[in-house]
Amino acid sequence: MSRVGKMPIAIPAGVTVEIAENNLVTVKGPKGELSRQLPAEMTIKIEGTEVIVERPNDLKRNKAFHGLTRALINNMVVGVTNGFEKKLEINGVGYKAAKEGKTLVLSLGYSHPINYPEIEGIEIEVPDQNHIIVKGISKEKVGQCAAEIRGFRGPEPYKGKGIKYSDETIRRKVGKTGKA
Repeated sequence: MSRVGKMPIAIPAGVTVEIAENNLVTVKGPKGELSRQLPAEMTIKIEGTEVIVERPNDLKRNKAFHGLTRALINNMVVGVTNGFEKKLEINGVGYKAAKEGKTLVLSLGYSHPINYPEIEGIEIEVPDQNHIIVKGISKEKVGQCAAEIRGFRGPEPYKGKGIKYSDETIRRKVGKTGKA
């Protein structure tokens, strides 16, 4: 039995979960609404204040989808109640971020500034020029948006310059040593 899949998902107060045909799950909460089509093989039931995911048999495919389906529903419930956020740090001389309207403007040592428009459902905050906070209710969109911003100038291993996640550690390398 899947350790993740067999755990029930508690539905907090103020959150509604609806299951339509073909496992179209819609979760509404104080922060917004998310809906997602989940694998049709899984059986999703609401019992009281809990959502339970069951699989029909022990085929490898169904075992894989069991935990995935439960995790996706749980992420939807957490997203509409608390939301998700990723924090990014910018390191490097002259590297900075600024917010102009709904556009994130990054100066990362290129010959031009990089303009990154806000995606629908995602909020980008710039508390100071060296930090970026990406917030939203969809864990998938928040992670994708943060990865795209990080991808403009990933951290390099010699001086640690670039954009990195705040909880990420950069493995540093020793540079060349000259002949004496």
